[in-house]
Amino acid sequence: MSETPILQIENLGHSYGRYLVIRDISLAVAPGELTALIGPNGAGKTTFYNAVSGHFRPTRGRVHFNGRDITGVPAHKLVPMGLLRSFQITNIFPNLTVMENILVPLVLHHRKGFAFLPSLRRKKKLYREAEEVLDKVGILSSAYRLANELPYGDKRLVEMAIVLARNPKLVMLDEPTAGMNPEETERMIHLIKELATRFGTTFFLTEHDMKVVFSVASMIYVLHQGVLLAQGDKEAIRANTAVREAYLGGSARD
Repeated sequence: MSETPILQIENLGHSYGRYLVIRDISLAVAPGELTALIGPNGAGKTTFYNAVSGHFRPTRGRVHFNGRDITGVPAHKLVPMGLLRSFQITNIFPNLTVMENILVPLVLHHRKGFAFLPSLRRKKKLYREAEEVLDKVGILSSAYRLANELPYGDKRLVEMAIVLARNPKLVMLDEPTAGMNPEETERMIHLIKELATRFGTTFFLTEHDMKVVFSVASMIYVLHQGVLLAQGDKEAIRANTAVREAYLGGSARD
């Protein structure tokens, strides 16, 4: 693994008026690493994610991605650079087929000038790419179903496929298992680990489910009241008394 971080955060802070939500956050994500940011509600995780992923400019600090200063660069400009984010709520086109959902980002990725999806029917290469992405996430058999007909867990997999279609260097996952049943959660855990292992995808995720965090993350950062409380692997986080008191309710379990 390269020693140069793909994501480097330096003294990041953001305030709303006089209210300082996050302050002096510094962390690094290595290429190919599965990194998690955890913390109780109100810790500042969403503000941190928004500041890093270009949804607003932080009031202080710097964000470097792939060796480039991207502080305040808007989200739509980060996507072509390879930094993509998913949200807690599914963000798909419900009235398109699963295949069409994947063709849309592929068209954008390849800068194809097609105005309508029917004009893509003869573009076999794009369809093959879409099939490969759907196969990666395990929903190729649903390629021609309408997205709104899928169970919730499969909709989240479609969203993951949409992200992967842009060939990301870093994927920021915001509560990737939110709303999933145990079987769907296990499927998402397996997928994230497989994508990281087989394809070298770098993931940075926030997650409330400690089973998910301890199952996938090799590095964990703990945010509490806007500052980093602790960092380390799952053993170090489990053993940290301050973390157990602030976030895990006094105990750390699988």
